[in-house]
Amino acid sequence: MPSFSWRVWPALLLLLFPSTVAAEESSLLEGWQDVWFFRFLVNMLGYSTIIIPGYLLISYFKRVNYLDTGSGICFPVIKTCVFGSEAKAGLLDDVPVATRNEGDSGSSLRQVIKLIFCAAGLQASYLTWGVLQERVMTRSYGATTPEEEGEKFKDSQFLVFMNRILALTVSGLWCLLFKQPRHGAPMYKYSFASLSNIMSSWCQYEALKYISFPTQVLAKASKVIPVMLMGKIVSHKSYEYWEYFTAVLISVGVSMFLLSSTSSKHPSTVTTFSGIVILIGYIVFDSFTSNWQDNLFKHKMSSVQMMFGVNLFSCLFTVGSLLEQGAFFDSLAFMTRHSEFAFHAVLLSVCSACGQLFIFYTINQFGAAVFTIIMTLRQAIAILLSCFLYGHAITMVGGFGVAVVFLALFLRVYARSRMKSGRRPAQQLGQKV
Repeated sequence: MPSFSWRVWPALLLLLFPSTVAAEESSLLEGWQDVWFFRFLVNMLGYSTIIIPGYLLISYFKRVNYLDTGSGICFPVIKTCVFGSEAKAGLLDDVPVATRNEGDSGSSLRQVIKLIFCAAGLQASYLTWGVLQERVMTRSYGATTPEEEGEKFKDSQFLVFMNRILALTVSGLWCLLFKQPRHGAPMYKYSFASLSNIMSSWCQYEALKYISFPTQVLAKASKVIPVMLMGKIVSHKSYEYWEYFTAVLISVGVSMFLLSSTSSKHPSTVTTFSGIVILIGYIVFDSFTSNWQDNLFKHKMSSVQMMFGVNLFSCLFTVGSLLEQGAFFDSLAFMTRHSEFAFHAVLLSVCSACGQLFIFYTINQFGAAVFTIIMTLRQAIAILLSCFLYGHAITMVGGFGVAVVFLALFLRVYARSRMKSGRRPAQQLGQKV
């Protein structure tokens, strides 16, 4: 009898007080949605509904040796997605693109103008992106007076989708308008970098709910050691002694900043711990993304082709997960209610897409060393700008830690440029002999 009453009691409650039970269930669900780990698991479950069927299909086509036995209308699509055309992959040298050496023939004034253009484009794109990112995730919308709380936007995955859909459109148009190398990599290999890129972006947005933006920027600057470790695991790379030395310097500087910074805005230890865990997730996912993309570049593709492939799967994953959760239309409804948020979301996407194009152009014209210097300056300016706009406090010890981090970053750039300049005379001597 007790077990019977235990089973019947919820049903009687639902019949007698349907609105009360529904309200309790909705409040319980909303409470779970406020837990970042629950949202993380729900997102991963949504991605798995695409990844698992895709994995089974790829395994089936490889097992039946579809490349030799297949035919029909779907054969070219399946071949491109599962097998690729590595034997026919062209080299980057086959494509008539401008190289950095061509800039030497022009005037020095023209080179200076190009450098200022690249630096201004990168700074404008990513500084605006960083400030808007903090605005969207930490401030409310719709409050007409200071006393009103307004409404906060909570779905980080929708912002990731907005960024990726515009980047996909831009890179797709670029590939159509300008000649690219013949593509040879199997398309499914982009999904690994795409999934890790989505999760790193999600962690990046989500972490701003628990930590300050300067702390996040310093954590990004400190991801050198995780990237090196991931490079050893994924790509079996080896590193010089000065790379380890500067990586330790960066870690020491970040530790000084984190230990000395005040946490008046986030006093809860649980909240602080959540922010650290999310930041670790961001660093791990982002480290894997860069190293996996290095492996993909062995297929002799262009950077824009890489951009298109990764963003293609990113859009597929995010829109599938958003539709399954019902969050896609909720986010669109939030955009219709708050025009300011719609403007910020579109501007975030524009900055992200333009920033990627400026990255490719800067590396092509001046090399990775100059690009790293520009982006290092961007990180320093982003911290100062965020402190100025949003009132984050930095102590003297924390400021010294910031200085140590950026000193180590510049040492890395200097040592790398010295190594490259030392290799060129050796190569020329070998060619003469």
